[in-house]
Amino acid sequence: MEKKVTVNLKSGLQARAASSFVQSANRFQSDVYIQKNNIKVNAKSIMGLMSLGLARGSEIIIFAEGHDEAVAIEELARLVSEE
Repeated sequence: MEKKVTVNLKSGLQARAASSFVQSANRFQSDVYIQKNNIKVNAKSIMGLMSLGLARGSEIIIFAEGHDEAVAIEELARLVSEE
């Protein structure tokens, strides 16, 4: 499963927001990935997530594969699209 999302967080997905995102991703058993500009990283890795440099307005694709993939994608998409 996948979903395209625009990052609407005021400071993007940096520092505190990235940490919160990774903690949320780790609650799911599904494998979760984020892709930006053909670079795909493990969403459960803070270093991977930070390497994408996701500023406000960045378009990303969230991928999940596993038995809780639908819930994972919806919750993680909501986290990054909130203002």
